[in-house]
Amino acid sequence: MRTGSLEPLRYLTRAEMDAIHQAAMQILERTGMWVDHTQALEYLRAAGCHVDMDRRMVKFPPAVVEAAVARLRRNFQDSARWPKRMSVRYSQVRFDAQPFAVHEDFTVSAGGFCIFIWDMEGRRRYATLQDVRESLKLADQLDQIAYTGLPCSAAEVPAHLRPVVMAAELAKATRKHGGIETFRREDIRYIARIGEIVAGSREAHRRDPILVGYAEARSPLCLDAVMADVMLAHLELGLPQSLDTMPSGGASAPMTAAGILALGVAETLGGLVLGYAVDPQATLTLDLTPGYCDMRSMHFGYAGAERVPLLAARVQLVSDYYGCPSGIHGGKTDSCVPGVQMGIEKALSMYAAVMAGAIGFGTVGQLENCVTYSPQQFVIDNEIARYVRHAIRGIEVNQETLALDVIHEVGPHGHTYDHPHTVKHFREVELLSPFFDAWTWGVKDSLDRNGFEKRAAAKVRELLATETTPVLTPDQEAAIDEVVKEATRDLRE
Repeated sequence: MRTGSLEPLRYLTRAEMDAIHQAAMQILERTGMWVDHTQALEYLRAAGCHVDMDRRMVKFPPAVVEAAVARLRRNFQDSARWPKRMSVRYSQVRFDAQPFAVHEDFTVSAGGFCIFIWDMEGRRRYATLQDVRESLKLADQLDQIAYTGLPCSAAEVPAHLRPVVMAAELAKATRKHGGIETFRREDIRYIARIGEIVAGSREAHRRDPILVGYAEARSPLCLDAVMADVMLAHLELGLPQSLDTMPSGGASAPMTAAGILALGVAETLGGLVLGYAVDPQATLTLDLTPGYCDMRSMHFGYAGAERVPLLAARVQLVSDYYGCPSGIHGGKTDSCVPGVQMGIEKALSMYAAVMAGAIGFGTVGQLENCVTYSPQQFVIDNEIARYVRHAIRGIEVNQETLALDVIHEVGPHGHTYDHPHTVKHFREVELLSPFFDAWTWGVKDSLDRNGFEKRAAAKVRELLATETTPVLTPDQEAAIDEVVKEATRDLRE
């Protein structure tokens, strides 16, 4: 795979990115953030921020924020630093400098921790532990999926145990370890121990971290005690972090793209300052996931057409302006059931993410605004991702591909159907997917309007029936089971 052969879509000029950055700086200096965590407030005060302990308000001097941004950029340019990459809940982060380009080696991530499943019988119901295991078995075998969190989460597992139990299932089911949902500080030490068992040691886990949770601001401009606790707990273990934020235009943010981005950048920069205040050597990045509130349903829209330029601009800001190569939402839909809308939204959100310079996208396999997981849709999304990967390939121009000898040999009125050059190249040129029809009217199943979904269902059954080899040794599995037993004994609702 090549990187840099295609120029990415650019929605913002350098001057516009500067303006968004300066607006974020003004937000942090003038309005500030509410941080409901005493220890975090103390860290921020020590870093040079103006802290009102009674009101839990923090004002960030521009010099403090700019120093954190400069440190971030230096770290991404330092080839000796580690880790180099990590999967987060919806994509991948690369903690080293990358060209801002269309990355043909983009990654596709699954996950989402969905509580519902659209099952093989077409029923929407709560997901079970068996559904979780089957979803991970699919993820492990689908060839376009590079990383996976939990495509669904088991409703019968008590909520206060679910992050640890689901992390154990993920660790035992696949080598494509993605991020994990963490709801409180107490979860993290157990999940980190599971990661260390898989990696072989604490040091190995720090060099190649897996099962890492994340903190998320509550937009606008709030960091609550739970998320601050989650962020600090990861940093204390030497694990990478960012403060994600999901500003929603028309609900928690201005309705304009520039205002949404300025707010989101401010929130994640506030997290950056906090991260370096906790540990000056921390591995940090920036993360914002902007969107719009759909004024018809009041939902956070995951897949509207208006979100395409917003996410593209976000990729450009984080990857190009701040120098943090990262992925973004892609393969999303707001539709509750498969159909034309879903196909349009998923294909366009995947393609637009890659063409905007994202190094990956996710999470796939979901319906209904990321609330419901579908095994059939998981297989369909895998094929759409393959289609996108084929579609963004560059074009090679050389003597072999110009094929002047073939053109001369065939000449006027000739054909190339059976020419050796055609035989040599057609499989690499054409997608030839068994999922996409190319039959004439009435031939084979060309008139079966549900053919794609039927083929996807058959593929699900085939993959679930496939015997797979264990991912971990028996000793590793036993050690993970012991961690789960400890968590079950120690954690309380």
